[in-house]
Amino acid sequence: MHTKQLAKHLRDVFYSGNWTVSNLKDQLEDVSWKDATTQVYDLNTIAILTFHINYFVAAVIPVYEGGTLDAHDKFSFDCPAINSKEEWDKLKTEALQNAEKLSDLIEQQNDDILSQDFVLEKYGSYYRNILGLIEHTHYHLGQIAIVKKIIQQKK
Repeated sequence: MHTKQLAKHLRDVFYSGNWTVSNLKDQLEDVSWKDATTQVYDLNTIAILTFHINYFVAAVIPVYEGGTLDAHDKFSFDCPAINSKEEWDKLKTEALQNAEKLSDLIEQQNDDILSQDFVLEKYGSYYRNILGLIEHTHYHLGQIAIVKKIIQQKK
């Protein structure tokens, strides 16, 4: 696997082109801010899941820019209240822009980085972490799709 291929896979889960034929941009496109914040059973809301996906993507960007990793699982679901279309649009835009930025940063790396430790040895390699972000996004994208369907069916 090469950095360009991994960057493409990351873009695909956010923008389209992956073989699951589902992506974050399309799933969120017609979700209103009220639907995004609608609680279904005891599941996370679409807004919280979007925040959670973006939390980890945004946390990895500084590492690729020569900075540090500052992410904590315990904060990854702490989505600020979404009380308007503007706030919802801002979250969606930020998630998509961060994915594009990270994809660009990954693409610019030499393939040799993929076997190197990501920040600390305990986190595994860059390859493992990029692939993990892609898998993580697919996982929560599926949840978003299900919650969205439930909300639509209840209308």
